[in-house]
Amino acid sequence: MRALKLLALLPLAAALGGCDYVVLAPAGDIAAQQRDLVVISTVLMLLIVVPVMALTALFAWRYRQSNTSATYQPDWDHSTQLELVIWSAPLLIIICLGALTWMGTHLLDPYRSLGRIATDRPIEPSVAPLNVEVVALDWKWLFIYPDYGVATVNEFAAPVDRPIRFRITASSVMNSFYIPALAGQIYAMPGMETKLHAVANKVGTFKGFSANYSGAGFSGMHFAFKSLSPSDFDGWIAANKVEGHMLGRSDYLQLERPSSNEPVRHYASVDRDLYKAIVNMCVEPGKMCMSEMMAIDAKGGLGREGLNNTLPLTYDKYARRGAPFGPEPTVLAGICSIDELKDQPSHEVTAPADMTPLRGVGLKRPPFSPANPSSTSFLLGLRPKSES
Repeated sequence: MRALKLLALLPLAAALGGCDYVVLAPAGDIAAQQRDLVVISTVLMLLIVVPVMALTALFAWRYRQSNTSATYQPDWDHSTQLELVIWSAPLLIIICLGALTWMGTHLLDPYRSLGRIATDRPIEPSVAPLNVEVVALDWKWLFIYPDYGVATVNEFAAPVDRPIRFRITASSVMNSFYIPALAGQIYAMPGMETKLHAVANKVGTFKGFSANYSGAGFSGMHFAFKSLSPSDFDGWIAANKVEGHMLGRSDYLQLERPSSNEPVRHYASVDRDLYKAIVNMCVEPGKMCMSEMMAIDAKGGLGREGLNNTLPLTYDKYARRGAPFGPEPTVLAGICSIDELKDQPSHEVTAPADMTPLRGVGLKRPPFSPANPSSTSFLLGLRPKSES
């Protein structure tokens, strides 16, 4: 019978054997600190959960009806020692959890620059961080390396023991950028930029994906993270420059169209201002960038002259490129400089003929005097006696 029970557990053991506990065995220092935070919090909570579950089973067995040797005290209602244990132990654990959470929230802030590469390994001042610009597309990931002038689709590489500084945005809907072996997830949103700092300490290939549902192609929105040695990373950059193609604005507009399960692509060169245009939602030629619009609004707007630059605006939600809903998008025309306003047709503003300010609806107040009571009757809606 014992052998049959063990045999029945074999399928469960085989299923668990396929699990990848990457969250508990990460490849980066930030992910390792997050792992420690999860483990310590779980252990602290188990200090209460396990004794309570064990004592529940013990009391049920000890004070069962058939156990006549157990002490029977129907009038018992209080124990100072028991009250101290019941209240002090959970209170101490809550204080520890609160302190741990407070420190972890600040030390593991994704916007916070790294202070170390690993335990007892501070960052050397001569080591510059690797800047990576990440764009969540429908349904693929675009990685731009501004320091090297290359880009990739659905493949990300970084050297070990070098800080990584991510700048993250999206093209249409909200996604979540997540590499479990490297750091925690952070959202990617259109028209906004989020940041993440991380470092890889092990060589290997790990999985990255979107952790936020974003449409029909969401299941294929994953990529490979290659943690390489510094020399291998330099070779990877050199291979991209040889094998890749140019990624300009027109190429990006084609890449931005919704597609799923895209293969890995390499780009040997990238438009220097592409990521800035993506964040400001003005990749299309002539479209006004959000930064320009905010600068104009901060100066009080363009007034009546601004009407010459405004075209009908349809938000990209139902009219973005490649979407089946809505007509073709119309946008705000961009302004390269204030000097261009001088070329716009001007409109003469003429002063009104009568400069007298309006009062009320422009009607004169009805006359009123004690000698003319009919004016009062008029105001009250009454007729004079002679008319009644």
